[in-house]
Amino acid sequence: MADATPVAVEMTGDVAVIRIDDGKANALSPALIDEFVTALASTAAGPGAVVIAGRPGRFSAGFDLSVMTSGADAARSLLRDGTGLLLAMYSHPRPVVVAATGHALAAGALMLLAADLRIGAEGDFKIGLNEHAIGMPLPAFALELAADRLSRRHLTRATALAEIYDPAGAVDAGYLDETAADPVAEAITRATTISETIDMTAFAGTRARMRSALVDRVRAGLEEDLAKFSLSG
Repeated sequence: MADATPVAVEMTGDVAVIRIDDGKANALSPALIDEFVTALASTAAGPGAVVIAGRPGRFSAGFDLSVMTSGADAARSLLRDGTGLLLAMYSHPRPVVVAATGHALAAGALMLLAADLRIGAEGDFKIGLNEHAIGMPLPAFALELAADRLSRRHLTRATALAEIYDPAGAVDAGYLDETAADPVAEAITRATTISETIDMTAFAGTRARMRSALVDRVRAGLEEDLAKFSLSG
């Protein structure tokens, strides 16, 4: 995108649309995560629903590998920040609809698991947790999200075996709920309908009851999990 910031928020009716576009692969760097978390916080009370959209052809390539491979402390710091981002999505008091506009790998795939409704782009795109293929263990928070949202038929293949899916396969596995020719437009349409249909106070209360246990468990074990983290290749 032409703007200096990779994260922008705009209102479409009662729907807040958070667009992520760094002009490249939408890798989660410390700066992008910080802006993303700020954008999520700004949408916690006002809109009826939130849409998160990537750039055409790329939703997110996951954590910035230049940071992940620059040293253990930097990698752990990025993972800590990334966990905060994912939990902010997962526990957001408004419905979160993702427009997966292209490839969604590693932490990009985890962002899909943290959302309520996931609409993927039709096309030759790759979606999945490829950490084991690049020498990176899956942190506990990733396994928690995978167990919560992925089909049990696919759980081992998607995590331990690092299977990568096309959009149709991602629907079957549980990364996506459906696909569309224009996922951003469809996500906004669906988010608008949600906004007009459900009571947000009731939603927020149910959200907390449904997801607080996982959030508390991840936060309580995060530092121990990060202490064990290391790259093998």
